[in-house]
Amino acid sequence: MSYGLGIRVDEGLIFAADNRTSAGIDHVSASRKMHVFERAGERFLVLITAGNLSITQTLLHRLNEAQTDSKKSKNADRTLQKAPNLFACAEVVGHALREIEKTEAAPLARHGVPFDVSLILGGQIKGEKPGLFLIYPPGNFIEAPDETPYVQIGERKYGKSILDRTVTHKSSLAAAAKAGLLSFDAAIRSNASVGMPIDLIAYVKDSFSGAVERRMGTDDPYLRTLRTMWNDRLAQSFAAMPEPDWITYRLKNPSR
Repeated sequence: MSYGLGIRVDEGLIFAADNRTSAGIDHVSASRKMHVFERAGERFLVLITAGNLSITQTLLHRLNEAQTDSKKSKNADRTLQKAPNLFACAEVVGHALREIEKTEAAPLARHGVPFDVSLILGGQIKGEKPGLFLIYPPGNFIEAPDETPYVQIGERKYGKSILDRTVTHKSSLAAAAKAGLLSFDAAIRSNASVGMPIDLIAYVKDSFSGAVERRMGTDDPYLRTLRTMWNDRLAQSFAAMPEPDWITYRLKNPSR
């Protein structure tokens, strides 16, 4: 498993993903899970993948192959580079995933391997506002509504409460990135299947190019500072909170 995250605020979009693909006693491996598709001045798209690596690699190969062949194809609009809007882009990815399922799901099932993949597709196409989509194994998808500032895939439960408490649409792009990294810190501390490095992309609304991209390992100075300050502040806040008086009373008065 792994962890992928997309956050949408008024200033733009944050995308983040770890690079852990497997973790166990004898073997740990990593692979990039965040992939950019763009046409400068016209569109900027990010696809984040989680789940079976062979499926996601096959999917990326087909999406890139379709773009290469689109100049000769009558279905040029069936590619991420040419689809007219974000919804159509999600359809392109969903269709490619269904085609892979037709050939791969049964052989995988015979070996007890589920057809397990989940995706985040987000970005902006000129003439539209930025958007985020969750795409499921059967190729169906949902668009994150305006009321929801983020979407997650993979080991999402560990960092969800941090995002719920800190991120709104009015959050700055930098604040959204900070909250996203803290959610990754929570996931990494609680689950070995999420691991460094973390890839992060910050896309400014209506820019269509020049997104800020950073890869952060365990020695990244900002991430190290963020983790240390968060741990210290949590410990201080916890210590300052009142303790349950009914327990304190019983400890002081064991016979009552």
